[in-house]
Amino acid sequence: MLISPAYAQGTGGTGGFDIGFLLPMVLIFGVFYMLLIRPQQKKAKQHRELLESLRRGDRIITNGGIIGLITKVLDANELIVEIAEGVRVRVARSMVSTVIAKTEPSRDDDDDDDDDDDDKEERPRSRKRRRRRRETRDDDDDQSDDDR
Repeated sequence: MLISPAYAQGTGGTGGFDIGFLLPMVLIFGVFYMLLIRPQQKKAKQHRELLESLRRGDRIITNGGIIGLITKVLDANELIVEIAEGVRVRVARSMVSTVIAKTEPSRDDDDDDDDDDDDKEERPRSRKRRRRRRETRDDDDDQSDDDR
């Protein structure tokens, strides 16, 4: 036989706990904590504070890339955002990624959630615009009929 049997070699130490193995693991965890975990926690805390400080009049960017103006804060989880003139959408507060322009809090009212006065003023104005557009369309149609 050319192959000799392999026998387990005895360890040079006492066979107990080896601190030389633990030290590199602690160092690796420390580096990961300092470079990855801690900055991520800091960023999450800043984003949480940003979401808590949202108020009416702030210009925001959502996670989907939509830019809009907060017109109303419904509750702790929802906002009404105007993305174009007369176009409003409901957005989950957690979907806001960035605040572009921050408004100053009003002195007389800390909670801007119940301000519906602006909505009432804007509705008749947009109805007038629609009415004017219809009238101009009707005028254009009348002119094209006369040309025939």
